Amino acid sequence: MATITEGDAEVNGIRLHYTQAGTGPLVLLLHGFPETSYSWRHQLSALADAGYRAVAPDQRGYPGSEHPAAPDDYTIHHLVGDVVALIDVFEAGDAMVVGHDWGSPVAWGTAQSRPDLVRGVASLSVPFQLRSPVRPLDGVRHAFGDNFYQLYFQEPGVAEREFEGDTADMFRRMFYWYSGDAPEVQNLICDENGMTGSLALPQKLPGWLSEDDIAAYTTAFSAQGFTGALNWYRNIDRNWELTTPWAGARIERPAMFLGGDRDPVVNWFDPGKLRELMAPAVPHLTSFDLIEGAGHWIQQERPEATNRALIAFADSLR
Repeated sequence: MATITEGDAEVNGIRLHYTQAGTGPLVLLLHGFPETSYSWRHQLSALADAGYRAVAPDQRGYPGSEHPAAPDDYTIHHLVGDVVALIDVFEAGDAMVVGHDWGSPVAWGTAQSRPDLVRGVASLSVPFQLRSPVRPLDGVRHAFGDNFYQLYFQEPGVAEREFEGDTADMFRRMFYWYSGDAPEVQNLICDENGMTGSLALPQKLPGWLSEDDIAAYTTAFSAQGFTGALNWYRNIDRNWELTTPWAGARIERPAMFLGGDRDPVVNWFDPGKLRELMAPAVPHLTSFDLIEGAGHWIQQERPEATNRALIAFADSLR
């Protein structure tokens, strides 16, 4: 098994921490919310053993890396800019860029705006959509109501109070209820107790998640808090304004999508028609799969299946 090491990179005036393994063509693994590079612990060695240099950064605002104070420093241009800078730091020339959850829009955005640097783009859980003609927060308010989680995250300090209370129990609820092990697929609607406060604490963790995993996330976020990560959400409408030049721009690089059929995000759409929905905007979608029974945390819930899909896609780009 490949040796996993850690390091720091200076990119765009801030320091990003990263975990890496292996040598060969670069594969960048971009985590989502509320995760860290730890979420890729099962993929780093697998990709390295398959002949790739796998690098998982802790993205800006997340534990281990710097978190600029200004919310304006978390736009999609900053996030894509960090990926571009990392490709340069590792002197790779190009990379296969993989995203999960919030990492997926960053991966898609990198492929859309800098296709010269992207061998291929892989997204876990979040499909690509062309820029909407309406503001995104207006769109989700119309579709899901005023208590949708993205709207709940907008007011500074509100979600922080929830997540920074009993952080360990928040993670137990979050990981369980948005996984394929939950008895029903969640609708991501908040109430007077926030996003997770009304969800029952699981009596035991699912087999893919241990108390050591909960402790790793809890320790990381307890040291830094959640504001930097939440600032990504506080730029959703601003990102829509900033990406006007890319309206209608398709993903022209080879692409892969992997999701779980019990993922709340996948279920915003019609899972049975998801590939058809993506096809016009992602004409080179060469790999697509929905894993039965899997939820939102797919690379942690189903590491073997995720590793097989990522390695097969990476090999196809050679």
